[in-house]
Amino acid sequence: MYSDAGKLILRFMVGGLMLFHGVHKAIHGVGFVKGMLNGHGLPEILSYGVYVGEILAPLFLIIGWKSRWWAGILVFNMITAIYLAHGADIFSITPQGAWSIELPMLFLLSALAIVFLGSGKYAISQD
Repeated sequence: MYSDAGKLILRFMVGGLMLFHGVHKAIHGVGFVKGMLNGHGLPEILSYGVYVGEILAPLFLIIGWKSRWWAGILVFNMITAIYLAHGADIFSITPQGAWSIELPMLFLLSALAIVFLGSGKYAISQD
């Protein structure tokens, strides 16, 4: 009955919260991402993909345009972020008892849910 409202809330949550990460990188640059890429032997140019995954994808998720596709971009973005920034933390727990990569996994799995669920009827395009 309220599944479309739930999809809207999920899109707003994932898109809205991820957008903060993208805005931070738009203001402060992606130099640290370039450093991580270099550390893994990957070309620096890939760092600009962060803007697609953390600004464009969240904006389009919020408005609900091609949500499945943009959520897939976000899933890829989060897999990449986990690999680059948190690879050593996958099996570790913080001193407070939390999983070290719980926030990236929250974004990844929430975006994956949007891939499977679609945008719902409260969207620019229903998919």
